[in-house]
Amino acid sequence: MIERRSFWTGAAALGLGGGPRLAAAEKTKTLRVGTQKGAPILMAVRRQRGLEALLAPLGIEVQWTEFPFGPPILEAMRAGSVDIGLVGDTPPIFAQAAKSDLLYVAAVPSGASAILLPAGSPLQTLRDLKGKRIAFARGSSAHNLTIAAVEKAGLTFEDVRATGLAPADAAAAFEKGAIDAWTIWDPFYALYETRPGVRVLVESTGIAPQNSFFIASRSYTETNPDVVSAVLADLSRAGVWARENPEDIARLVTEATGMAYDATLRAIRRAPMKVLPMAAEHIRSQQDIADRFHRLGIVPASISVADRVWTWKPSA
Repeated sequence: MIERRSFWTGAAALGLGGGPRLAAAEKTKTLRVGTQKGAPILMAVRRQRGLEALLAPLGIEVQWTEFPFGPPILEAMRAGSVDIGLVGDTPPIFAQAAKSDLLYVAAVPSGASAILLPAGSPLQTLRDLKGKRIAFARGSSAHNLTIAAVEKAGLTFEDVRATGLAPADAAAAFEKGAIDAWTIWDPFYALYETRPGVRVLVESTGIAPQNSFFIASRSYTETNPDVVSAVLADLSRAGVWARENPEDIARLVTEATGMAYDATLRAIRRAPMKVLPMAAEHIRSQQDIADRFHRLGIVPASISVADRVWTWKPSA
């Protein structure tokens, strides 16, 4: 069982005990969180109603909305229905290019992603992808990994038959043999890598660094910086607990998603589970992605990632 105390150690430092209180009066009464099904850190906090307990003394209600993957979270944020969400490295690039007023508020080093090959595939190297159908969710981290992988092989993105499919649709196509390769992240990667005959063509670690990010709307963050800081600090503590209790987190995710426990645990164990302030290496990596997509004409304008970074300063 998850010990509630493990989430609230040091709560006084956030102003929930005898120390200075968060100044949220006359600012907001709701925090709307966008999440992807099975996100481990958010699962830990959500199951224990962690953010609810953190923000209730301030009169702030937490509203959760689940999305299939990252881009729809940022679409909802642009529409004004989400305040903060966890997404992969590529969705904020597309959102910023579309003039969404977002801010990077924290970085989360990603778990594993890979390009998978279906049973019976004759492909052996990345260069063998030339002319082949490779599926990925457009605008997701898998989109960037696909491009980086084919370019590392000396190919161009035009050399492959890019097939944009959401994870559930790509999984169905993969099982039917309707695609030649599938770029996908954990826990889907962990779920399919052990299927009979399935092979890993390449993992993301051999191609390009990948991170996820907590993205928040500028208006919410600038109006409620104390709330955002407190939420990130709590998520960071949840990450520490998750790293120390992978079996418990795997059970939570399995209950929420219905995915096999062994695959879920494998994905959990290779995820760093860290919530970090934005650093120079995160900004540089994101700028590389933005420049790649602009060079290929996939996003229409050059953007500056550094212009959208908010500095979270965790308390000691």
